[in-house]
Amino acid sequence: MSRRKHRIERPVPPDPVYNSELVSKFINYVMRKGKKTIARKIVYGAFDIIKEKTKKDPLEVFQKAVENAGPYLEVRPRRIGGATYQIPVKVPDYRRITLAMKWMILGAKQKKGKAMKEKLAEEIIAASRGEGFAVKKREDLHKMAEANKAFAHFA
Repeated sequence: MSRRKHRIERPVPPDPVYNSELVSKFINYVMRKGKKTIARKIVYGAFDIIKEKTKKDPLEVFQKAVENAGPYLEVRPRRIGGATYQIPVKVPDYRRITLAMKWMILGAKQKKGKAMKEKLAEEIIAASRGEGFAVKKREDLHKMAEANKAFAHFA
């Protein structure tokens, strides 16, 4: 019997500007110390910059970025006979989206010298083009899963 608790799916109300649950979740990931108004300013500011730079709908660019940055495979450690193996497993859809958004935010945080909304806009645009920190992180994860394909039968 599994010790892990089942995940409880909580509904997230869509954001007021773009009427999207994905943007609302992204705002929640950007938020620190419960300051949602600041997180909204950062995300909406980044979307305005995206609109200026790409001349496209920022929601479409963001969705493309999340799609490009989300991994399909990841490795999970599993102990078998005293040895720990890295076993490649498929990533559920909710986790793909979560990882993609977290990596985009992390990539933006690691850059220096600009406002967060500018760094976030650059990271989202880069991810929508298939480059940048988040996409590199996904590629690294896929390489690791490919390298450990021999242990897939333990899953």
